[in-house]
Amino acid sequence: MKNYFLSISAVVLGLMASSCQKNQTTAASEATAAPVTSTQAVTYSNPVMPGDYADPSVVRVGDDYWATATSSEWAPLYPILHSKNLVDWETVGHVFPNKLPDWAEAHFWAPEITYDKGKYYIYYTAKKKGGNLCVGVASATKATGPYTDLGPLVCQEVGSIDGFPIRDEKGDLYLIWKEDANSVGKPTPLWGQRMNEERTALTGEKFELFRNEKGTWEGGLVEGPALIKRNGYYYMFYAGDACCGRACTYGVGVARAKDLRGPWEKYAQNPIMKKNETWTCPGHGTVVSDGKGRDFFLYHAYSANSTVYPGRQGLLDEITWGTDGWPKFQNGSPALTAAAPYNTNAKEELNTQEEFTASTLAPSWQWFVEQTPKFTVQPGNGGRLLLQATPEKVGSVLSKRTLEADYTATTAINQKQLAQGVAAGLAAIGDPQNAIGVSLRNGEISLWTVKENKETVHSKVAAPTGDLLQFKLTAAKGDQLQFAWSTDGTTWNPLNEGKPLNGDFLPPWDRGVRVGLTAKGPAGSAAVYEWYRLVH
Repeated sequence: MKNYFLSISAVVLGLMASSCQKNQTTAASEATAAPVTSTQAVTYSNPVMPGDYADPSVVRVGDDYWATATSSEWAPLYPILHSKNLVDWETVGHVFPNKLPDWAEAHFWAPEITYDKGKYYIYYTAKKKGGNLCVGVASATKATGPYTDLGPLVCQEVGSIDGFPIRDEKGDLYLIWKEDANSVGKPTPLWGQRMNEERTALTGEKFELFRNEKGTWEGGLVEGPALIKRNGYYYMFYAGDACCGRACTYGVGVARAKDLRGPWEKYAQNPIMKKNETWTCPGHGTVVSDGKGRDFFLYHAYSANSTVYPGRQGLLDEITWGTDGWPKFQNGSPALTAAAPYNTNAKEELNTQEEFTASTLAPSWQWFVEQTPKFTVQPGNGGRLLLQATPEKVGSVLSKRTLEADYTATTAINQKQLAQGVAAGLAAIGDPQNAIGVSLRNGEISLWTVKENKETVHSKVAAPTGDLLQFKLTAAKGDQLQFAWSTDGTTWNPLNEGKPLNGDFLPPWDRGVRVGLTAKGPAGSAAVYEWYRLVH
């Protein structure tokens, strides 16, 4: 593998200050190690984006690669990632760092990043307020933003998703997208339609490119169209069948046509990428050229070992072109290791250590789309984080992606500054209604589960006296979760007699588990955390 780091871009929100960002030595923080260079061949191992980075999209502008990925129900929305070599990525911003698009409320999926005539465009899927899925677009003059939302382009009755722009041989601009008819048990056409240069409206009549064929590998749907032009053809890379969860059956196919309107010919040897013993359900990606004649595919897949718990992770594979004009992947499945495209690959570091000594949080932190937390960082005197509580569901949450099935998370809570009635905790989190954690409240330590918004308390013990109380969460196989507390970080006192709780219900079908800090209690009160660590 390689480093996967988030940058120091500030996410200004709530009570956060808006000054310089702290470096984070983590798989979800800024890269601090220099790339490894060698006169010998350098390799990389998949994933290039460990953790939950579904539906990744990439574009090259000059010597820079820019990428984004699905956010689903976690904010801030749509990370903007940068790389010079396609294997070492850092996050340098978000498309919507502080708020949701005005017209949308949920399901922030499948962004596509493109560059055209001096502007960057993000075509994204979201659920319209009071409506169904739509394809919207935002633009910026810099890849890092700020982005201006241009609103939705298409909203069909059963939903419209997976927008992809392309110009035809005349230079006219089109949007390609999927009608989400599988949501009502119907076939899924891929449509095309002219789009104005302002990207504010579709014009003319839509036309169908092709749809899924039941009884084939495509199963119930085709989606995630990504188009390129090559040797007089339009080539469309697309995904087929079930994308997500333990029962996923995803694969990658390709079709081509001389004219954007068709007829489209599906490759007889589809799918050109399917699962292997290490990676399952590969699909939904973007093709990018390195400018030297090589093409690469950035896409997602589940780890067969850690399964659904870290989510769909970002993988990279080189495309080879056969003498028949069709694209192929080596072994027809995700690569375990391969030659690094630029013969460079930074040292891997997956661990996080947050001391809260910078004046704002690293952008690797996430929160619920529906519940923006209020928090502030106090960088002086060793640093601390104040997270305001809320009484709803599992409370206020600040969390990070898990990157593997096995990990250990720890934090230190300042008992002396914990407001009365506030439960300050550490938890593995699926969504606002599903989590497992440990909390300190009114001098008592509680081990709890929230499943479908119903709380079960498994054990309670009196908290020790002292300023700081440390909590530890140890995960094995993604769903075996053990909890303990300590006053010194050396002697740990297990909860639930050391027996793990089963967290197999945590991951939603379309995203991975997060682990982080919770504060539940009266609005306006706060919990204080001295530090946070996540070790994979």
